[in-house]
Amino acid sequence: MAEIRGRFAHVEECPFEGRRIFFENAGGALTLKSVVETSGFYASVPDNQGRANGASAKLMETIAAAKAEVAEFFNAQGGTVFVGESGTELLFRMIRDACLGAPEGGVVLGSTVEHPASRSAAARWAEVTGRDYVQMPHDDALGLVTPEAYAAAVTPEVRVATILHTSPVTGMGMDVAGISAAIRAVAPEALIVVDGIQHACHGSIDIASYRIDGYAVSPYKVFSRHGYGVAWASDRLTALGHDALAGGPAGNWELGTRDTGAYATLRDVVAYFDWLGGEVSEACDRRARIEAAAAAIHDHERTLTDAMLWGTDNLPGLARMDGITIVGGAENAAREGLVTFAAEDRAAPAIVEALEARGIRVHTRKADHYSGNILSPLGLEGAVRVSVCHYNTLGEVRDFLAAMREIV
Repeated sequence: MAEIRGRFAHVEECPFEGRRIFFENAGGALTLKSVVETSGFYASVPDNQGRANGASAKLMETIAAAKAEVAEFFNAQGGTVFVGESGTELLFRMIRDACLGAPEGGVVLGSTVEHPASRSAAARWAEVTGRDYVQMPHDDALGLVTPEAYAAAVTPEVRVATILHTSPVTGMGMDVAGISAAIRAVAPEALIVVDGIQHACHGSIDIASYRIDGYAVSPYKVFSRHGYGVAWASDRLTALGHDALAGGPAGNWELGTRDTGAYATLRDVVAYFDWLGGEVSEACDRRARIEAAAAAIHDHERTLTDAMLWGTDNLPGLARMDGITIVGGAENAAREGLVTFAAEDRAAPAIVEALEARGIRVHTRKADHYSGNILSPLGLEGAVRVSVCHYNTLGEVRDFLAAMREIV
């Protein structure tokens, strides 16, 4: 754990407010120190890509290597890796191009559990292309949607479908492979786009097993920095028409000169997973080490959230505190590094403020355009989101539970 924490910036101290415990990882994970160094280096390079000099050649080499390494991180066979403005922007672009390029008619299918990044894009481009946007209801009690629910809603008229990999409000992960299989069993030619933004830092990504057409990630949520997103698009989605410079390279998703530093910092993220996998396993190849790292991350975060829910060292967990409601239920095997809760007699912002006063950073989720789809059906105006990552410790969870015992 000391080695892991030593690789991240600001693990124990906020650069503005001093010592704190960081349980706001769903809002943006801690940044690798190597990412900070790499960003600074590439920000200083004046050369551009596509020039006849050694510096330019090195930039192009870095981009090509990053695309290959991210494809391996995603376990993507074929298709295209590219960066854009943000994960949300990339979801909008891929969903738009799927709606514009799919055969006429039919419907766009999604679910009510999804983040507004995919719901908003699907609703807009369904309307523009003259299609109905169908949202199947998620399970309010479990905070997720199942392959069985998709199977019941899919018709042969589905042209485009969206899937959320992990909810940033409930913390529950969806069975992407199972949902995709349910869609393709009835609508085999549907174009499927997945929002992987919340999932990426918590578990393995295995695009080869999903049978999808698009997958988007926000790197600031997986140990890199703000300012860009990264996506994978299938060859089929790439072959459809999309915004591109006339006469430019075929299949190019990127508009203008991209930041080489963005690609280079993706290499830092993959290298970290590679290193961690080597520490927790004897795997011989990089993909196997990445999978081993993801498994270890998942197991450690499960230990943390179980302690948060059920207690540790004679400290009661949230599920054993009077008047506490756990979004998605306390016993939920789909949980990925996140517990969202509400208290009967304390508003969520007041709890967040009280925890902040004790040096514990969490976040309020309101029943607004971001989280109302989850909280409003539960009758909640707001809730407290406590999100952990694998660099968090049981000691930090103990401090959180001790603070909560005082607060509620």
